[in-house]
Amino acid sequence: MTTATQLPPDPDAYDAVRNEHARKRGLPQPYIAGGDDPDLGATLQRERRFVRLLVGMTIVIVAGGFVLGIAAALLNIPL
Repeated sequence: MTTATQLPPDPDAYDAVRNEHARKRGLPQPYIAGGDDPDLGATLQRERRFVRLLVGMTIVIVAGGFVLGIAAALLNIPL
């Protein structure tokens, strides 16, 4: 488990669109938590597994419907 380090303030980011919206809402800080991922490459690499899992689950669900439909038609089971 890694610990998050405190980044120095970025004066250019202060005028970012989300920071302007945060100030208009009266938030106590000049930014909305979240934002750009400092290690985007590693995050995308970790998330590729989940994309493959999502695509695989979708294929299994759709194919399962076809298999059950064909099996029901072959066995003359009314749906």
